Amino acid sequence: MVQTIQAKNVTLAELKTLFNLQLVTDDQFFREWQDELPEITDFQKRQLDQIKAGYFNLLEYPPMLEKTISLSIVSPLLFAGEFYLHPFYIKPEKSVEISAEDEGAIIKGSLDTLVLKEQLWLMVIESKRVSFSMEAGLAQILAYMLANPNRDRPSYGAIATGGSFIFVKLVNGESPRYSTSKGYLTRNPGNELYDVLRILKRLSQIAASN
Repeated sequence: MVQTIQAKNVTLAELKTLFNLQLVTDDQFFREWQDELPEITDFQKRQLDQIKAGYFNLLEYPPMLEKTISLSIVSPLLFAGEFYLHPFYIKPEKSVEISAEDEGAIIKGSLDTLVLKEQLWLMVIESKRVSFSMEAGLAQILAYMLANPNRDRPSYGAIATGGSFIFVKLVNGESPRYSTSKGYLTRNPGNELYDVLRILKRLSQIAASN
């Protein structure tokens, strides 16, 4: 009997069992979030400063739900990075399905936001419990990335809770391998949204060139 698993409920342990997914700890595997990052303009920095100020304003009116985060933080971030302009596009609720025939399991689900064809994914999740949401979101976005039809190229993902951001790289194959960046916190001193936008722009450049 084929077992169906909703992507939102999938765990890293299940992905490891079903698809032999492996975590890579070598920091050379995922250098793209650190190397050759593009600069951002002073105008973009001012936009990001406003987004950060808006985040602190939101904290005074909990709960911070997914739609609120998307409208107030993620959407302005994508606008500042010009991700709504060609060659980028946004696809909400992209349905995907992956299967592991030997294990008799199918994972089904939908992604909240898809940016730039099928090589760069962005998922927005609720941030009422930020640390828990990030870890739960990692398994979910990896499930979607495993369904990427362009399996001969690396794919990249970003998880956003509004209060935190993290980036993911997946290399498909007989034994898929993945690694993550460090986490970026909106509330940290300075403005780590600068780095978030620079990394998004860098990953989008790589995805566009493939």
